[in-house]
Amino acid sequence: MIKVMIVDDQALIREGLNMMLSLYKNIEVVGEATNGQEIIDKLESEKVDVILMDIRMPVMDGVEATRIIKDKYPGLKILILTTFNEDEYIFRGLNYGADGYILKDVSSQELVNGIETVYKGNVLLQPEVAKKVVSGIKNNGFNKKDKLDFKELTPREREIACLVAEGRTNKEIGQILYITEGTVKNHITRILDKLELDSRTQLALVVKEVE
Repeated sequence: MIKVMIVDDQALIREGLNMMLSLYKNIEVVGEATNGQEIIDKLESEKVDVILMDIRMPVMDGVEATRIIKDKYPGLKILILTTFNEDEYIFRGLNYGADGYILKDVSSQELVNGIETVYKGNVLLQPEVAKKVVSGIKNNGFNKKDKLDFKELTPREREIACLVAEGRTNKEIGQILYITEGTVKNHITRILDKLELDSRTQLALVVKEVE
């Protein structure tokens, strides 16, 4: 059972999502919040697997909430669900570690598939959003094939980058490679620095582009 929290300032949206998700046996909506600060407060007492996060909300927006939550609960999955297909929000949200970005016009089955995808540790971006992200990385002077395949990364770093793209957590990567979580974290920090990326979500996207 995937425990989901819905964060949106519009009651009608929250109620609609709750009703929609209640039809699926593998999804349990454990609560709702009306803004970023409220969800942060509720996480102190609620066990949550995936947060459906709106962007534009009063008090604290979803992007800032994502930054704070990911810093405190790195294993918690955040799927940004919004009507805004805007570059600024996409890049800020992903830079802060959001696990996916999906537009509100998707079907109920697509939404559930998205929740399941990020819950399993994979990155979820709709095609139009993924194109913007990859395009933005390229426009920043990133030559993905040169840097990722050969020039900058060591064999171990390339191995870790591929495992990140598979949606593996630091703990899982450590178990696979017989190294500590701390060592994995240090490797990922160096990889992001070498490739001039801001988050493991961006790294996963770039690895998939190369493949």
